[in-house]
Amino acid sequence: MLVYGSLGIVAVAWSAARGDFDIYRGPASTTSKLAASPVIGLMVGLFAVYLSRLAVQRTEWARVLHREFHAVVHELSAKEIVILALTSSVGEELFFRGALLPHVGLVGSSVLFAALHMRRDRRFLPWTAMSLVVGLVLGGMYLWLGDLGGPIVAHFTINFLNLHYIAKTELRA
Repeated sequence: MLVYGSLGIVAVAWSAARGDFDIYRGPASTTSKLAASPVIGLMVGLFAVYLSRLAVQRTEWARVLHREFHAVVHELSAKEIVILALTSSVGEELFFRGALLPHVGLVGSSVLFAALHMRRDRRFLPWTAMSLVVGLVLGGMYLWLGDLGGPIVAHFTINFLNLHYIAKTELRA
């Protein structure tokens, strides 16, 4: 929570120092898209979760990732999963999409987002690659919708449902 909260605070402070006090809304923000943004975010998030579950069913690398993450998160309570999903989605979206994307672009912010999800072990490279794709999608949503509502809801949906599934589901070897 401390890391993600700090990321959000840095994003808000950085934007305020630039004179941009509303990093939630991007340059393309309109009232009609603002209302649809969370709904679109939920649909994108659910589709990403579907793809991740499909990967676990059909690919060994996804099962390896699941087992590795299960070993780390299996003791998380439902409340802890909600808090982790909420703080990570808000903090990361404020920083990578709201504060960083306007200055380094879609690809730059997505590469940095993927770098945050990089681990030393090569087994985690597919997770890093998936993070790059998710970063591009969330950044594209921000640019298209004009606000962070959709990306935050999508990110929360992905993190909450996947964390819950990984924590509570032990795959057989």
